[in-house]
Amino acid sequence: MTSDTVVAERFEPHRTELTGYCYRMLGSAFEAEDAVQETLVRAWRGFGSFEGRASVRTWLYRIATNVCLDMVKGTQRRARPMDLTNNWSGGSIPDALPEATWIGPAPDDRMLPESGDPAELAAHRDSVRLAFVAVLQSLPPRQRAVLILREVLAFPASEVAELLDTTVASVNSALQRARATMAERDAAEPVKPLDDAQRDLLARYLTAFEQYDLESLTALLRQDAIMSMPPLPLWLSGRADILDWLRGPGAECQGSRLIPASANGSAAFGQYRPSPDGGHAPWALQIIETNGDSITAWHSFLDTERLFPLFGLPARLD
Repeated sequence: MTSDTVVAERFEPHRTELTGYCYRMLGSAFEAEDAVQETLVRAWRGFGSFEGRASVRTWLYRIATNVCLDMVKGTQRRARPMDLTNNWSGGSIPDALPEATWIGPAPDDRMLPESGDPAELAAHRDSVRLAFVAVLQSLPPRQRAVLILREVLAFPASEVAELLDTTVASVNSALQRARATMAERDAAEPVKPLDDAQRDLLARYLTAFEQYDLESLTALLRQDAIMSMPPLPLWLSGRADILDWLRGPGAECQGSRLIPASANGSAAFGQYRPSPDGGHAPWALQIIETNGDSITAWHSFLDTERLFPLFGLPARLD
């Protein structure tokens, strides 16, 4: 085994958690993967000068933090439709906005640990919620890094100070400001582990959607449920508006099929609409957020050309 292989094997166990960190920092699964790749390249090149004063994990996070801070310089912050516009009340459908506008979905298996303490796993899932990641993007980049490293990844303040070349007092001050912003803006319900009731809810949603049974489908929605469809800068609020959409522009989804997935700590589905050529073609990646016995949010991401390969979803259903 070559020395390069040995070095690479020391880095590889950290890839998943680094991807989760970079995703929270950047709000894009694609940018996160690029950032992790750049982190590992820099680490491989610089391993000869690694002095071992910190653990390999801490050293990798230092590099990843610098990569992410470089990537967010001079770019607009990513957001959700709900952060940019008023809810849609009819009329013409607005033109799509560039991909860089939006918080994008990310597959759980690329960024979340597969096993561990149940409470820690729940906290990790909660910290990749779309709403949580959206509020993270509103923080100044260094505050964002401090909050993630301290609150999500449980790094000691002294290690975070070393990572960011600053003082413990500065880290604590940044954390206090970041916590205040998160408390003010993140009003979404925490993600809870799927139980039998939620699994049943999702099974009923799948059946109702595939049958396009709008009465059963909207009955599963909480009264104040929201629906969004990036890259379209519109969103809907409440059962009545969502039902009007499903009867109107959304009626073309009749006859769709759904393939289960998981994204951002929540249930997800790859949606395939009937194709004029036969079979079913990709249409959207749906993220379904639930609370108790109802669906609270339904996000359909329409960039299937890039998202379906990322989530390992078929290119077509015959």
